[in-house]
Amino acid sequence: MMDCNQGIVMRLSAFTAPGRFWRGNLHTHSDRSDGVLSPEEVCRRYRAEGYDFLALTDHFVGRFGYPIVDTVPYRTEGFTTILGAELHSGPMQNGELWHILAVGLPPDFAPSQSPDFSVHPGMETGPEIAARAVAAGAFVAIAHPQWSGLTLADARSITAAHAVEIYNHGCANGCDRPDGFAIADLLLSEGRPLTMIATDDAHFYEPDHFGGWVMVKAEENTPEALLASLKAGTFYSTQGPELRDVVIEDNRVIVESSAVVSMIVQGQGTAAKAVHGHSMTRSEMPLDRFANSPWLRVTVMDAAGKRAWSNPVFR
Repeated sequence: MMDCNQGIVMRLSAFTAPGRFWRGNLHTHSDRSDGVLSPEEVCRRYRAEGYDFLALTDHFVGRFGYPIVDTVPYRTEGFTTILGAELHSGPMQNGELWHILAVGLPPDFAPSQSPDFSVHPGMETGPEIAARAVAAGAFVAIAHPQWSGLTLADARSITAAHAVEIYNHGCANGCDRPDGFAIADLLLSEGRPLTMIATDDAHFYEPDHFGGWVMVKAEENTPEALLASLKAGTFYSTQGPELRDVVIEDNRVIVESSAVVSMIVQGQGTAAKAVHGHSMTRSEMPLDRFANSPWLRVTVMDAAGKRAWSNPVFR
């Protein structure tokens, strides 16, 4: 997730890797499960809104026929799709099913023992189905921790996950529970090398679309290249602002971005600090407050309150 030069300069790999940034949504539903629109129309709308790629991730339960929707026919020049699903098994500590995002599943991924959204005897555990998805080649993320009522013990058990969903636009607008940072930060402080994704979780029956996405650095807009970059952490997440560089040099962090009013650095525990201004495109902060934090991450916020988030840097 970072590049080092003689132990002095560290740059997030999203800003040093070859290629360009591609805009994509990793969490979306259609009428193949509980969404409103057909897969074709979902893809058309994301393409029309300027997205470069989309993962359609319908609910992988028997009620809907365990769908891994074939979106290959909806690929065009300049727009690609990645097969995926939202996996369910369980239970979590609150007695409900897991929600695990799996992007890059093969179409023949074996069904789970999840006929519906209830807990049934003999189900795989959440950690088991997550590990099976990773073994099948998927990029796996813990979906909407706040909405799910996820505990830290739950999150610790998913050792195969690549990422935590830190912003979910559907959960923001549908129930005001969009957040995954508390869980992600605690796992980072325990040494888990996780990344962070922002998504829509779009169903199109409420304003749950085009609100949070990933910018993935890759040489090609192909499923294979995008998945490799996602697994390598070569991306950032955003609601609109652009991150253009994140550098740690001489005990300071330097951030280049589109015009923002705040740049915030977060670390372990209470280690957090912000700088504020007007139309900032280059921000600096000394890291004295972060001397005891093994990791840090960056948030920028624009004048409209929209944010972008870097992946964490382990120092």
